[in-house]
Amino acid sequence: MPNRLAAETSPYLLQHKDNPVDWFPWGDEAFALARSTDRPIMLSVGYSACHWCHVMERESFENEEIAALMNRLFVNIKVDREERPDVDSIYMSAVQAMTGHGGWPMTVFMTPDGKPFYGGTYFPNDDRGGLPAFPRVLEAVSEAFHDPARRDQLLATSSNVMARIEAITAVRQSQEPLSTDIADNAALAFQREFDPANGGMGMQPKFPQPPDYELLLRHWKRTGDASSLNMVKTTLEKMARGGIYDQVGGGFARYSVDTFWLVPHFEKMLYDNSQLALLYLHAWQVTGNPLFKRIVEETLEYVLREMTHGDGGFYSAQDADSEGEEGKFYVWLSQEIDAVLGEELGAVARAYWGVTREGNFEGKNILNVPRVASEVASELGISEDELLEHIAEARKRLYRARSERVWPGLDDKILTSWNALMMKAFAECGAVMERPDWIAAASKNAGFLLRTLHSGDRLLRTWKDAGSDGESKAHLNGYLEDYAMLVDGLLSLYEATFEPRWFDQARRIADEMIELFWSYDDAVFYDTGSDHEELVVRPRDIFDNAVPSGGSVAASALLKLAVFTGEPAYHRTATASLRAARDMMVSAPQGTAHWINAIETYNATAQEVVIVGDPADDATRALVRTSRSGYAPNRVFAFADADGEGIESPLLEDRPQLDGKPTAFVCENYTCQLPVTEPEELAAQLD
Repeated sequence: MPNRLAAETSPYLLQHKDNPVDWFPWGDEAFALARSTDRPIMLSVGYSACHWCHVMERESFENEEIAALMNRLFVNIKVDREERPDVDSIYMSAVQAMTGHGGWPMTVFMTPDGKPFYGGTYFPNDDRGGLPAFPRVLEAVSEAFHDPARRDQLLATSSNVMARIEAITAVRQSQEPLSTDIADNAALAFQREFDPANGGMGMQPKFPQPPDYELLLRHWKRTGDASSLNMVKTTLEKMARGGIYDQVGGGFARYSVDTFWLVPHFEKMLYDNSQLALLYLHAWQVTGNPLFKRIVEETLEYVLREMTHGDGGFYSAQDADSEGEEGKFYVWLSQEIDAVLGEELGAVARAYWGVTREGNFEGKNILNVPRVASEVASELGISEDELLEHIAEARKRLYRARSERVWPGLDDKILTSWNALMMKAFAECGAVMERPDWIAAASKNAGFLLRTLHSGDRLLRTWKDAGSDGESKAHLNGYLEDYAMLVDGLLSLYEATFEPRWFDQARRIADEMIELFWSYDDAVFYDTGSDHEELVVRPRDIFDNAVPSGGSVAASALLKLAVFTGEPAYHRTATASLRAARDMMVSAPQGTAHWINAIETYNATAQEVVIVGDPADDATRALVRTSRSGYAPNRVFAFADADGEGIESPLLEDRPQLDGKPTAFVCENYTCQLPVTEPEELAAQLD
């Protein structure tokens, strides 16, 4: 019989619904049972695309004997970290405090009132690799909990861990300057960590970390520091040519297990691809490198093709595994390439993608581009253009053939924050690259989120389509990151469409965000709202991890909203939020890059560009196109029609057309240069 997880919407929880473990979802029922039976709680946290989560499930949670032991000794709770980032954040801090490291699957043992006293990550089902067998851990923890003397020791450990968690979330308002020195020092720190041969920070494993490279781009823009730009170009070129990028279907895997970006951990996450699409767009604006433009196009087309619900929402992830093997869907034998492409085209593809009989991954080939195209073309005796034409055709044929394989699992839940990140990517990339279909995808997504994941005066976290057999469900109160990223995404969508409704919604949700998450006593944003269930601590994770922290995005979005509205309260709130994170930015720049980008915004004078005209007029569109040229991270766009109608903003006050023509105003601090009507004049002012 299915366990209690059968009633959940999370694909990760549903993967465990047929386990013999008597799983509980996070909630009052589990804690009440633990208190009434005086049993400790075993909390297991993971996510659907996590390879080692699947391994632990196969080894332990599907094992009848181990499950019986778990059911007898513990109350067992299973949590999807993507649906419950609050729970994940608290107990990950606990595991890191106890062990010095963390990861998923995360295994935490805690008292019936939720206080952790022992934990770890993956435990094998037998003694292996220096790790104790999971059954031995279960028995030892249970015995210690029920032995009065040892229980006191566990409770003392728990108190120490809770003190460390509370110290992490403690508010420290800095009075030191919020200066660009913080960004300068971060750029120097990144230079020390940079791998000049292969790109990326450190050795292995290597994660994309888009905010780090956005920081370096902004640093180059402000200072002209060539080394910062070189780090970005080298890394993005190496990633685009590596196995971390899906050379056939587009899109990036989560990370590379080696230093060369060759062997990925094959899952693809929505949040990585949203941030990387924007990063490659910005790098293309700076360099004009056609490779970067192609990566933007292929990544967003991949999302539309494989990660988009019919109603406009974006799915969360694709699994690393298929048919029980990691990466099986993506790798190729040399003879498979020839069978699909034929001998002549196959030879070109094998040369370009480095395919060999021996393979580069467990006897098979992860497609990558180990040599530059000009070198391969010269070796084959063809032009570089001919080579790329052949590769484009090979890519189409291989994709069709690969589509006949067993696909990796799809995590089809729709998360508000991750969707907002992707909405922003489609909106900004669509505006810059003049792709109305991408802007339409962003608009459809915004409509879906506001219609489906906003109930009354509350934004919700997650939605799952139950299909034809059941009822779709949106639930769980949204977190700070959901609100902040939606505000940020809607502002980008307004700048892409100039439709006032998106700006109005952004401001409304920003006000809701401040009401729910801002503490006037502590002058910080917390991750959970004032109406949230009580947890052992109120979480405030200030680190920018795979997804930027809610606090850093909130600060960035409010600074931008302050420019649009002229409302000083938005700026004051953002400034106080930055002060509470300043010390961490100085001591740990690689964990706070998005915060530091907000510092850059805070110190910069926004370049306000206002276009007045008929949006259907070619002359108006020419001005809009010019205003979007080049990399300008501190440029803000607003629009009024020929009658002066637009959003409610001081940016649009007293902005008449010049001689009845579409007109552009370039301003700073609401003080403008002379209005212009020609794209060349506008370009000169923007420079």
